[in-house]
Parts: sequence; structure tokens; C-alpha cells
Amino acid sequence: MRTKALLATAATLGITLAACGSSSSSSSSSGSGTSTPALPAAPAQITVGTTYSGSGAYATSSIPELDGLKFWVQQENSKGGVFVGAYKKRIPVKLIAYNDLSSATTAATQYNQLITQDKVNIFVADFGSVLTAPAVSLAEAHKVVLFDQTGTGIPFFTPQNKYIILCDLPVSSIWPDVLAKFLIAKQIKNIAVVYGTNDFDASQATTLKSDLAAAGIKLTYYQGVPTSTTSYGTILQTISAQKPDALIEFGYAANDTPFLQNVQSSGMHFKMVFTVFPGQLLGLFQQQVGNAGLQYTYTYGTNFYVNYPTVTEGLNSAAFATKFANAFPGQLNSLSLDGYNTGLVVQASLKNAKSLSQADIRAGAMAASGNMTTLDGKFVLNSEGAQTGELLPVAQLFPSSAGITVKAVYPASQATGTAVYPAPGA
Repeated sequence: MRTKALLATAATLGITLAACGSSSSSSSSSGSGTSTPALPAAPAQITVGTTYSGSGAYATSSIPELDGLKFWVQQENSKGGVFVGAYKKRIPVKLIAYNDLSSATTAATQYNQLITQDKVNIFVADFGSVLTAPAVSLAEAHKVVLFDQTGTGIPFFTPQNKYIILCDLPVSSIWPDVLAKFLIAKQIKNIAVVYGTNDFDASQATTLKSDLAAAGIKLTYYQGVPTSTTSYGTILQTISAQKPDALIEFGYAANDTPFLQNVQSSGMHFKMVFTVFPGQLLGLFQQQVGNAGLQYTYTYGTNFYVNYPTVTEGLNSAAFATKFANAFPGQLNSLSLDGYNTGLVVQASLKNAKSLSQADIRAGAMAASGNMTTLDGKFVLNSEGAQTGELLPVAQLFPSSAGITVKAVYPASQATGTAVYPAPGA
């Protein structure tokens, strides 16, 4: 696949070919002689630019996320386009997506092209913190708002950066707060943690360690490994010798898969095993790890497993599941929900924005904060653009007639099942 091939063409999405950059304000004189801002003519289309990983380590997460965004484009264009509040009408959407091949270096080049050459109205990052990182610095340098889908690394969000909006997940530093409370509630004190040394995983490990330390719990094993790690045999032998009551691994899907495979092939049994991505990509993990290797392990319970019948923006949970499955058969998962939700955040931002200037688009997103509920939960941003809503419960994977069923087990207010601890056979 060519690095800069467009994934979605105007023909497949049923929209026009002309590119359109961000609009700027002009002025006109009123009858009183004072100068007042006036909107330029409405653009022929709203351009949304992003990159995706068509192959490589992040493809299994990036492709469904992009499918979700494509689905949003299709939904809005079927109505005549996305509603732009400044012009009080719908304007067709054109999606530009370049294949970054899971390379942050390639993504950086393509992000720059989207901003400087394509001059997109809406700038969207690829999946995860590794591929989002180059977009953050470019967006800030060019003063273009970055709609950050799932890049939750803490360094992205600072008081100085006014050009980022985290759309679909809470900032990663608060993900483990509920997990820590679960471990404390279960009085689990002998805990081993292994994590990838990247912003996404390291911030989770740091938070968990801090939360547990505040409760008087010291980790018996705490080790960072390169994000490229795919063999955990030696690490597991070291950990097993300490007989931990819980084993926590913070990694990407490409780490979680070999980690769970290594646990299973080693014949080691732990009372509790937690990994990050099975709750987001269950079907993939069933294929690669197998149901036996997933049974009774723990993960984050994403909002894909929560039913939101009443929403203020977009489709509710049931309608999305049905319509998305019809448009993209076999692709429905947590990441496709995230991509669609990104579109809903863009939609709300454009509806609230007073113009298509980047400052007004960001103000539109901030206006939606605290006032919007989607199928991904309550949309809440802090002043730095970090998501503090959409919190993730602890979930456990149970054997079922379907092979595996994911159920939230903590906190009680969100629980759809009861935790089994210790795991059978441990």
C-alpha cells in the first residue's frame, strides 16, 4: 500500500473533490460606521484529515478506529453533511486518510502534509499515544486543533497547549484509579507490574504505583520494558518466583497478546492477571490467544460494553451496533465505537463554533464539555483539553456459550457481574 494513498475517496463517500482549508475572518462596515467581523462564504465541504495504520503493530487497533470515523462521515453525508452552526446549515464532509504503516516518522510527514498542503478544517490523530505524539507538536506549532482520538499520554496536555481535544478515552493517568481501588477493596497486596516504556503505559504504571503506595501497598515487582517487547518468558519466571497475588501488564495490543500467550504456554497460574486491550479488541484476542488463555483474566471495561439508551449526540448504543454492523460487517468493536465518537465530538464542535477558525472550533468543543452524553459516556474536558469523563470500570473475562463474555465487576455502580478471585486453577 502506498504510504500516501488516500483510503477514502470522494467517490466512495459520495462527496465533492475540491479541497477546502480553514476559513479566516473578514470585516465589513456597519451602518453606524463601526467595523464588525463577517463570515466568509460557506465552504463547499468540510475536510477532515487523519492517518491510519494499514499494516504493522498498530493496524489491528487503527483500522477499526478509522472505520468508525468513516461511518460517521457516511452518516452525516447521508443527511447532506455535518451541521455547521456558524452557517446554520449542513455542509458535506470529505475524509482524507493517509497510511502511516504504524510508523511515527511516516505519520509526522503525513500530518504535516494534512496541515500545510491539504489545509484540512479538522485535524485528527491516528490511534494511540505513539502515533499521536508527532501530531501534538505539529498542531501546536501551526495553531491547528488536534482531535486526539485515543492518544492519552500525559505529556500531551499542558496549560500552554490550547490546540488539543481528547475525544474518546480519559487521559491515561487516571485509567488505573478504579483498578487500584479494586485491588485495595480485595485486600490484594502482593502485586507485580510490568509495563511498556511509552507515555501511554508508563503513565498508567506510575498512577497505579502511587495509588497503591497511598494505601500502604508496595509493589513486589515493578519493571518497564521496551514497547517492542514480544517475549515475556524470562520476566514471568522472575515474577512467578515471588508468588504474586496479582500480575498487572500495561501494554499495547501487540504486547498484551504475546504476554497472555506466554502466561498460557508457561503453565504458570496466577490468582489475577490484568491486561489492557482484550476489552477493546476481544475478537482479535480470542483468535490470537484463545478462549482458554483469556478465561478469568481482567481488563478495562470500555463503554462498548455499557448500554447508553439515551444520548444527546449521535446514535445510541443499540442503534450504532446495528447500523455499523450493516455498514462494516465483522468490524464492530470498542475501537470502531471510538472512531465514531471522534466524529461526534467534531460534530458538536462544529455545531457550537461561531466560525471555522481553529480557535472557534476548539471553543465549540469546550462548550460541549459537560453538556454532551454519547454512546461513549459523559464528555468532560479539563482546561487543557484532556478527557476526564468516560471512566473505565474493571472488567473480567468469563467463559460463556460465545466463548468469552466481558463483564464489568467494579465499581458496583457499573458492575454487570461478580469478580471471581482467585482465578480457578491458580
